[in-house]
Amino acid sequence: MHQDLEALLALQADDDVIEGLDGKLRALGPRISELERRRKAIADNLAAAEASTAADERKHRELEGRLSDHKQRQERNIAHLDTVKKMREATAAMAQVEQARKILIEEESELNSLARRVSDGHKAIAAHREALAAQDAEQAAERETIARERADIEGALAEARAKRMQAASHVPKSILMKYDRIRGRRGEQAIFPLRGPSCGHCDTAIPLQRRNQMANTGQIEVCEACGVLLYATG
Repeated sequence: MHQDLEALLALQADDDVIEGLDGKLRALGPRISELERRRKAIADNLAAAEASTAADERKHRELEGRLSDHKQRQERNIAHLDTVKKMREATAAMAQVEQARKILIEEESELNSLARRVSDGHKAIAAHREALAAQDAEQAAERETIARERADIEGALAEARAKRMQAASHVPKSILMKYDRIRGRRGEQAIFPLRGPSCGHCDTAIPLQRRNQMANTGQIEVCEACGVLLYATG
């Protein structure tokens, strides 16, 4: 086998190894994404419960303030009612007291409802936090496994790329440029053997003269149909 061809095939073998390792590294992505998806679902529920409960707590505080003001105003209304002597004034004061009493009843009912919602919200927050902690504990071993696999793959990749650089140094630059361009475009193998009289990739027939030249000199040719590099096996 011609030296240039031998060097190029060794390079392609190294690239195949690198491609396989890159594929393994990419395959970790969906596994990590699924872990993140499951965790995020719980974390989003927790965040929503915290936001909702915080909003209810603000409403509760604001309503407490309004209720306190209304109670003080009602006390003044009642005190005023005790002081009026005329029937018309008493009727107006009584109506004012009654209206304020209804407002106080509504506000106290709303305040009790908000208090229950706040209490339920804190229970929900506690439950979501517990679920999130359980999810983190459940994922810990799997994340550790993925991290270990990633480290192993990245280590193997570093070695494979160093080996690839060494192999590339033995390939003539003109051939290497063609190879890299074709491999970069295709994202897969760039050089194929002749299969009988045809391209080993697309089965397009190669002229006899070119085939003889490749067989006699070890020359590497480009398939005019599919653009891959071709070599003769014997």
